[in-house]
Amino acid sequence: MKHVLSMLFLLICASATFAQNTDSIQPRLDANTRKILNNQDQAAYQLAIRYNDFQAAKDKLYSLIVRNPDDLRYPELLGSLYFENGMSTSAALVALDILEVNDKSIGSLEIAAFSLEQLGALDRALPHFERLFLLTGDNFSLYKSGFIQYSLKKYQEAINSTDMLIKNAKADEKIGFPVSQTETQEIGMKAAGLNLRGMIYLDQGSKAEAKTAFEEAIQLEPNFTLAKENLKKAM
Repeated sequence: MKHVLSMLFLLICASATFAQNTDSIQPRLDANTRKILNNQDQAAYQLAIRYNDFQAAKDKLYSLIVRNPDDLRYPELLGSLYFENGMSTSAALVALDILEVNDKSIGSLEIAAFSLEQLGALDRALPHFERLFLLTGDNFSLYKSGFIQYSLKKYQEAINSTDMLIKNAKADEKIGFPVSQTETQEIGMKAAGLNLRGMIYLDQGSKAEAKTAFEEAIQLEPNFTLAKENLKKAM
């Protein structure tokens, strides 16, 4: 627990940009030398990725970041590398630094949102999911926003999110719900929004409204296991 709290403290305090972090330590190189070294490190990075050598790939990205502090491509690759290797704290820290420089970086918003969620910092993850939806109109980000709002007991905000989701969901949009340790059930986004609305009402003790929402979700998706289980709780 102490380790987790320390990591969350780092996330809260992280605000320095890459240019600020590296300005005092980057070597003073002429343009041609910089280009040659960049090409060498980029080639080595590509080989490391090809051979699944995480450590070597990471080291080359750090060299590229220090040498090119204003080029966000390299920290973006580093954040993705950390995220793909399950290193949520490091991924979040990198993404938050990038967002200090470019708050419209979609990839960094995604990494920050999901990494912070995985770390249990839901209140920190929520604004990133909300901004993702505002920038992209992605309904999955809207669902995640609604679910986190529900988890944080921000019920009115959660209801507003589910209302938008139910209204805007497209027929071909699906979201996965686990039904066992090895099986996932793909459910339409509108039915998922109705199920979430029911969960919000149920959490507030409004069983009649919850029952209606779960029944509407099941009408859309007759095999929706989670909605059926939730309906039993509302009876």
